Amino acid sequence: MTKRKMATKIPVTVLTGFLGSGKTTLLNRILNDATHGMKFAVIENEFGEIGVDEKILPETVDEEVIEVMNGCICCTVRGDLVEALKRLHKRVDKFDGIIIETTGLADPAPVVQTFFVDETIRDLYSLDSVITVVDAKEILTRLAEEKPEGVENESVEQVCFADKILLNKIDLANEATLIKIEAELRKLNPTMSITRCLHAKVSPKELLNIQAFELKRVLDFEPDFLDEDAEHEHDSTVSSVSCRIKGNVNQAMLSKWIGRLIQEDGANLYRYKGILAIKGVDEKFIFQGVGMLFNGNISDMKWGVPEGERENIFVFIGKNLDHEWLKECFKACLVTKELRFKVGDKVQANIGEYTDGTIIELWDDGNAYRIELDDDEKTNVYAPIDVNSYVRPRK
Repeated sequence: MTKRKMATKIPVTVLTGFLGSGKTTLLNRILNDATHGMKFAVIENEFGEIGVDEKILPETVDEEVIEVMNGCICCTVRGDLVEALKRLHKRVDKFDGIIIETTGLADPAPVVQTFFVDETIRDLYSLDSVITVVDAKEILTRLAEEKPEGVENESVEQVCFADKILLNKIDLANEATLIKIEAELRKLNPTMSITRCLHAKVSPKELLNIQAFELKRVLDFEPDFLDEDAEHEHDSTVSSVSCRIKGNVNQAMLSKWIGRLIQEDGANLYRYKGILAIKGVDEKFIFQGVGMLFNGNISDMKWGVPEGERENIFVFIGKNLDHEWLKECFKACLVTKELRFKVGDKVQANIGEYTDGTIIELWDDGNAYRIELDDDEKTNVYAPIDVNSYVRPRK
C-alpha cells in the first residue's frame, strides 16, 4: 500500500445503521483484516452512559487510537466529536484513516455536516463515505415506524445519507423479502449501492478509500443540510438503561430472567448487550440482542482480576423502559449468599425424584453444585440453583 502523504487530508469513513444491525461486527472485521494494510483511528459512539463495545474490540488492534464518546453523537456530543478529531490529528503519524461508528440512534446528518461547516475539520479531513448497515429482519419495521411530530425516523435518515448500504443478516429473510427491502431502500436513496452480506462479511476494499461521498447529492434531497441551526429531535420514549456492578451472576437465574424479559418486552427492546461474570466460570459471558433475537455465550476472554473484583456491565436501549425494574431484576441474579452445602455433604438431588448423592464440586460451570449420585454408575448431575426444588438435605 502507498503511504498517505502528510500534506493530504485524512480520509474518514462513517459507519451508521440502526441498533443491532451489525456495525461493530463490521468494524471488528475491518480492524482484523490484514489485506488493506491500513492503520485506523476509531471513534466509537454509544447511546448509553456506559460503553460496552469498546471493551470487546479485538485486543489485536492495540495499534489503533480509540476514542470513546457516550451520548448521541448527533446531539450532545457533537462538540466532543470536533475536539476528538482535532486531538487525533496531533497523532496523525500513527494512522492512515479514521472510522467513526455512530450509535444506532444517530441521524448521520450532523455528523456528516461537521466535515463541511467546521473550517479546521474541513481542512484536515475528507469524508470518504457513509456506510449504512441494515438488518434484513428488522429494517422494514424500522422504516415504517411512526414517530412523534417533529421527530425524524433515524433509520430513514441513515438510509438517505448512505453512499453504500450493507444488507446484513440475509439468512433471516427469504428472497422475496430481500427484494422488497432493496426496493424500499432505493425509494429513499436511488443512487447508493447495496451489498448483501451475512455477519457483516464484506471485503474492506469495497468500503475503504472509495471516495463515494458527494455533497451535491445530499444537498439535492436536503437543501438546508449546511444550516448549523437546524433543529434535531429524538423520540423521548426511547431511552437507555445501563448498569455497572461488581459481583458474580447465577447463570440459571439470569437465563430465566432474560427469557421472560424477551418474551414479554422483546418488541420494545431495540438493543441490549453486556459483559457478565458468571459464578464458577473463568471466562467472560458476552451477550447481545435485538428485539426477541438473543445471543449469549461464554467467550474466550478470561477475567484478569480476582473473582471478587469482576464487574458486570449491561445496557438496554428501547421504548418505555422501566429503568429501576431492569436494574433490580439483574441484581436479583447475583450470587449474594454462601451456599448451604459444602463438598462432601450428603444430600438428595431432584432428578424427577429425590435421589441420594454427595456434593463433589461447588460452582461448577456456572452451576451451584455438582452432585455424584449413589448409584452403580456414580452418575454426576447438576443443581443450578441452591434451592430445595433442586437439592435438599438428606432426611
